[in-house]
Amino acid sequence: MAEADVIETQHTAARESAAGAKPRLKAVILAAGREAITADGRPLVLEMLGERSILECVVENALQVVREEDIHVVVGYKQEDVRALLGPKFQYVVQEEALGTGHAVLQVSKSLQGFKGNLLILYGDTPLFRPATIRGLLNRHQLREAHLTLLTAVVNRSLPYGRIIRDAAGQIIDIIEDTEASAEVREIHELNAGAYVVDAEAIAKALDSLAPSSRDGEFRLTDCVHRLIHSGLRIGNYQLYDQDEIQGINTASDLEHAEFILQKRLFRPRRQEEQNTVAFGTGGWRAIIGEGFTLHNVRRLCQALANNITRLAQESHGVIIGYDRRFLSKQAAEASAEVFAGNNIATILLAEDAPTPLVTYATEINRSAYGLVFTASHNPPEWNGLKVFHSDGSLLLDHETREIEAETNALGTTDVIKLELDLALEAGIVTLRDFTNEYVDAVEKLIDMEVIRKAGLKVIVDPMYGVGQLTLGTVLTEARCRVTFIHERHNPLFGGRSPAPSLEALHALSSQMEEQEYDVGLAMDGDADRIAILDEKGRYVSVNDLLLLLYWYLHEVRGERGGVTRNLATTHLLDRLARRIGEECYEVPVGFKHIIASMQEHNALLGGESSGGLTIRGHILGKDGIFACALVVEMLARTGKKISELREHVYRLTGPLFDMEEGIAATPEMRIAVPRRLKEAPSSHIGPYPVIGISHEDGTMLLLENENWALLRFSGTEPLLRLAVQADSEDKAREMMDWLRQFSVAEG
Repeated sequence: MAEADVIETQHTAARESAAGAKPRLKAVILAAGREAITADGRPLVLEMLGERSILECVVENALQVVREEDIHVVVGYKQEDVRALLGPKFQYVVQEEALGTGHAVLQVSKSLQGFKGNLLILYGDTPLFRPATIRGLLNRHQLREAHLTLLTAVVNRSLPYGRIIRDAAGQIIDIIEDTEASAEVREIHELNAGAYVVDAEAIAKALDSLAPSSRDGEFRLTDCVHRLIHSGLRIGNYQLYDQDEIQGINTASDLEHAEFILQKRLFRPRRQEEQNTVAFGTGGWRAIIGEGFTLHNVRRLCQALANNITRLAQESHGVIIGYDRRFLSKQAAEASAEVFAGNNIATILLAEDAPTPLVTYATEINRSAYGLVFTASHNPPEWNGLKVFHSDGSLLLDHETREIEAETNALGTTDVIKLELDLALEAGIVTLRDFTNEYVDAVEKLIDMEVIRKAGLKVIVDPMYGVGQLTLGTVLTEARCRVTFIHERHNPLFGGRSPAPSLEALHALSSQMEEQEYDVGLAMDGDADRIAILDEKGRYVSVNDLLLLLYWYLHEVRGERGGVTRNLATTHLLDRLARRIGEECYEVPVGFKHIIASMQEHNALLGGESSGGLTIRGHILGKDGIFACALVVEMLARTGKKISELREHVYRLTGPLFDMEEGIAATPEMRIAVPRRLKEAPSSHIGPYPVIGISHEDGTMLLLENENWALLRFSGTEPLLRLAVQADSEDKAREMMDWLRQFSVAEG
C-alpha cells in the first residue's frame, strides 16, 4: 500500500471522527505465550489480580475504546483455558507455533485482510495501564493522524524494556531493546511501554516482510515497530506519567507487586471522583464539590434510593430532605426532591437549612422511608455529601450502602426520572415544611429547663458558621441563659477552615472567654451533630472527658440506670467508671451506626465517640450536638459546679488517663503498607512499653498495661490516618504518639 494511500485513509478517519462518526478500531490482545506460567503449568495471565484475572484486566482496558466483537485475542498455549475464562464474546485467533509476538500479530492481520482502520495492540501480561492512558493513546493517534503511536514512559528505575531514541528535534527515530543496548543507551530513561495504535494496512505490510531475529529466531513485534519507524511514516507517542502502569507480570513476585499497585490505586483520595462513582464511608457519602459531588451523581444516588422505595412499595411513606449551609447543599436537596417526585414518592423538603439531628428527628416522627440531609459534616468547605437515615432515624448499615452504591454507579443520565420542582410543588407531591419548633420541643422534654432557668448561666456558643444557632439559641434563650454567639452568620467557606470543633479551631472562642466571664463555651460542627466544650477558663475539654462527665451525671445525679457504649477510639475511663458504678461498657468499631446498634441491643444509657458525637437512650438514633450542648448546660445548672470541678470529682473515681489524637495525610501507599506491616510483623513494644495485645477489628489497636492503648486507623470520611493514644501520663502519651507518627511516616 502506498504511503499516500495510507495518509488519505488517516485523513478520512480523522474527518469521520470530527463529524461524530465512531473511528474504525479493533483491538489485538496477545495471550498465546508460554514463557510465564505457574508451578502447575497454567498461563500466568489467568491468575487473579484483585477481583479479576490479569488477562481480564487487559480486556477491560480494551473495552474502554472498542466493542467486545472487535477484540481479537491471540491464543496458543492452553488456549482452551483462555477461551473458558473469557467466554465466546470475543474473536479468537490461534497462533499454532510460538514464533514470537510479531508472528502473533501477523495471524490477526491475516484474518483482517481488507480492514481499513486502526489496531490497538496490547500485551496480555501488562494489565496496569489506566483507562485514561488507553484513551489518551488513541486520542493522540487520531488527532495527529499518525500511522503508528507508541506508548512511552520515563522511569527512574532499571527495567528490561526497549529504550526510546529521539533525534535533536524530539522525534522518535528508533527503539533499542534492552538486550541489545550499550551502557550509554541504558542510561536513557524513556522506555517503550508495550502498547501501540497502528494503521492496520501499514502494519500488515511490515509484518509480511518481517524477518526472524538473529538471536532467537522469533518474529518480534518490536522489530516490526522498528521497521515502521524507519519507513517514513508519521510516528507519534503518548507518554504515561504513573510509573506503576508499566509493570508487566511475568513472575510470582511481579504479580505480588502488581497487587500492591492495584490496592494502592483503590485508596487514592479522588479515585471515586475520577471514575465518577459514588462511595459511602462511615458517615455517609462525601466527595469534593465539582468532582465526585455533582448534581448528576446526586440524581443518580436518589434514583437508586427511589428504586428501593418502589420495590418495597413504600412510596406513601415518603422521604424527608434537609440540607446545611454548604455550597450546593440547597441545590442538591432540590434536585433530589425532583427525582423522588418523578418516581411518585411523596417528599417533604425542609424550607430552610437545618441541623442533621433535626432531620433525623423529623424522619423518625414521620416514619419516612428515608431521611436525607445534604452535608459533609466537619469536612473542609470544598466537600459536600449526603447522609441517609432509616425510618427510625438510624444510619444505613454497611451492606445497605454497598447495595445502594452498586445500583447508583450502574445508572446513567437517562435512567433518572424527575419532575421539575415548581410542578412538583404545585401538584403537592413535594411540600415545604419546618420542623424547628417540634424538634426544639423534643429536646426540651429531655432537659430540665426549670433548673437551668434558676441558675442564670452565662454561655458563649460557636456554631462555626453552621446550622446550629437557631435551634440551640431557642433552647438556651427559653432556658433564660445569657447567650452570646460568634461565627453565626451564613458562610459556606466556614471562615476558610473545616467546621470541626477541635482545639485548634476554637481559639476565637477561647480568647473571648478570657476577655469576659462565661460559665461554659460550647461549639458544634457544621451540621450540628458534634460538640466540643471549653471550661470556665476557656480551656479545651476533650470529648473523652466530656463523655465521662455526662455519663457520671446521668447515672449519679439524674439517677438513670444503664451501661455506656463507646467506639474503640474513645476513652477507656468510661470502662473504669462503668465498673465503679456497677454498669457495663460496650466497645464497637468507629461509626455512629455501630454505637446506635449497641445501645439498642444493650439498652445503654449513653453512647458516644471521641470525635464529638453522642446521644442518650430515649432520644434520636443519631448523634445530636444541639441536645448535647443543652445537657451540658443542665449539668452545670443542676450540680452548681464548674466544669473543672466536675472533672476533678470524676477523676477521683476513675483515676486519670491522658489522651492524644492526631490526623496525618494518608497516601495510598500508607493505606496498604501500614496495616500489612502491623499484621505481618506486629510490634512487641511501643518505645519502651510492652504490648500485651493487638486488635485488628477496626484499624490496629495496640493494647498496653493499665488500660493504656494506641490506635492506628484510616478515616472512613477523609484521606487521613487517625492516630490516637491513651496513657498514664502526658509524657507517656506524647512518647507513644511520637512512636506512632514515626512508624506511619516511615511506612508511607
